[in-house]
Amino acid sequence: MWKLEREDDFFRIFDKDHKIAGYFVPDYGDIFPEDKADEVIEQMHKNHDKVQGGYLTVPMIKFGIFDSTEDDMDIVYVESHLSDASMRLGLWKDFLLQNQMHHSIRISHTDQDMLSLTFPIKFKDTIQLEKNAILDTIQPTLDLLRQKGLL
Repeated sequence: MWKLEREDDFFRIFDKDHKIAGYFVPDYGDIFPEDKADEVIEQMHKNHDKVQGGYLTVPMIKFGIFDSTEDDMDIVYVESHLSDASMRLGLWKDFLLQNQMHHSIRISHTDQDMLSLTFPIKFKDTIQLEKNAILDTIQPTLDLLRQKGLL
């Protein structure tokens, strides 16, 4: 159901419809020298070095009003979209509190009308920097988010 494609130091996550479902950034640890980070990370991938986890970023809330092509909106339109966003926020709040997950929320870098949520994933065992190994490890989390209606 899920597919990963590597781009630079992160992986794009695609769903079964080939739509971007999120991003996974491996935790590469401390890299020295810092000015050679790109080269070091590239070598880590070539060597299939092992990592202990990383960060998953997924879409959280799409408001549907800030990038509207309509110049004018009426109150019913705005209320409807904000109500939908509030309901989705409640689902995320319940999930995050229930699972006691550390997280951060930001305006999406690809869509100014959306918030994205990032949270750390710590692997039980170190895994190789290889897309199938990473996908096998993060798939249960992606499946759970899909099951809860969050992806």
